[in-house]
Parts: sequence; C-alpha cells; structure tokens
Amino acid sequence: MPVLPPSTLGILGGGQLGRMFVMAARTMGYEVIVLDPDPASPAGSMATEHLDKDYNDISALEYLCAQCAVVTTEFENIPVFALEYLASHISVFPSARALSITQNRITEKSFIQSLGLATSSFISLETEKDLERIQGMTFPAIMKTATLGYDGKGQQVCNTIEEVTKAFKSMQVACVLEQKVDLEKEISVVLSRNQQGQIDCFPVVENEHVHGVLDVSMVPARISRILQDAALQAAQKIAHG
Repeated sequence: MPVLPPSTLGILGGGQLGRMFVMAARTMGYEVIVLDPDPASPAGSMATEHLDKDYNDISALEYLCAQCAVVTTEFENIPVFALEYLASHISVFPSARALSITQNRITEKSFIQSLGLATSSFISLETEKDLERIQGMTFPAIMKTATLGYDGKGQQVCNTIEEVTKAFKSMQVACVLEQKVDLEKEISVVLSRNQQGQIDCFPVVENEHVHGVLDVSMVPARISRILQDAALQAAQKIAHG
C-alpha cells in the first residue's frame, strides 16, 4: 500500500540532504522523525521530531518502529545493524544489504564487476602482505580508504610502490588502490524503484568538482545519446542486482 500523508516518515542521518528531504516531505503533509546523534542536525531542526541519539540506540530504533510508517537513510554510512533491526519491524528503504555494499569500496567495486560492468583497475589492501600484489600496478594510482571516505577525504595519489607502502601504513585501515583514470567528465544517474520492481530514472547529470568536492551539477549532461543510454542501462542493472 502507498504511504500517504499524514503518515510519519523516519530518516537516519540529519545533514543537509536530510534537511531537503524533510522540507519536501513536510510540504507534502508528512510528519518526519530524524535520528541523528548531532544535536545541531540541519535536518533535525526542520523535522517534526529529532532524536539526538546514536544510530544503534535500541530505544531510539524502537521509537521509530512504533511511530513511523517507513524509514529511509540520508547517506550510506549508517550502521547496518540499525537497518536490520528496523527492517525486522517495519519497511526500510534502502535495505541493509544495499548499504552494506555501498559503504565499502571493495565490496562495491566487486559487486559492480560481478554484474559485468567495468570499473577502474583496483587492488584491495587489507593487510601489509597485500602490498606484495601491487608489483604490476600502473601508476599513478589513488589510495582510498575502503570505508568512510567522501569529498576527497581518505584519499592519496601515489606515483610509486614506495608511496603506496607509506600511504597504506599511515592510513592503518583497509584500502583500495585504484589506477588513476584520465576522466573527460563525470556523470551520474539517480533512479527510484518501487516495491514492484519498477524503475524510473532521472535525467543523466553532469558533475563538476573543485578540490575533490562536488561544485556544480548540470542537467542534461553534455554527452551523446549513446553514452546517455549506456549510463541509464548500467544504473538499472545495478538497481536490479
């Protein structure tokens, strides 16, 4: 059944994207409860109610289960436990499985490759012994933390094996070493899928970054129709995966 106003929606994460979600939802007549540990959460200040507790706080999760018709997330770095707990009581989108894939670069790239889609060449580095596998790597390459990196954080360009070794030892976490690709431009596809599996894609977006941070998004993307169709097909393949 559709979730219609004045139902209450729950959202885990309370940053600026969550704030836009809350504003749109409340304009449509929904109530919104935000769970975010930051007492100054941008989304929390606009919500019907703000729970400034840890994402894994059982009492907060139980409250969402009791009050909300459905729960979603603002970003991918929400603990999987929280989504699994909620999903045992109410509907949660995206699923815990989806987030477990997208919040880890090693898992994410392996998943995309399993669908027959191309990624940049990469090596997963989880222990110092894995450094033995970089002998055939083409440089320059980019070292990225497997989790929690965004907006250029947790990344370092490496031009030699020695620099890779130094970067990995300094990060002290599981990493991905990607071959650097000379990009002409970046595009992205946002899509939605209902519970019957029907998918609708938004127009392909062209993105420009400044110092590793998204600065401008343009619609429609300045690409050929062939490339646009390929991007849409790839996005739908990922969604069905």
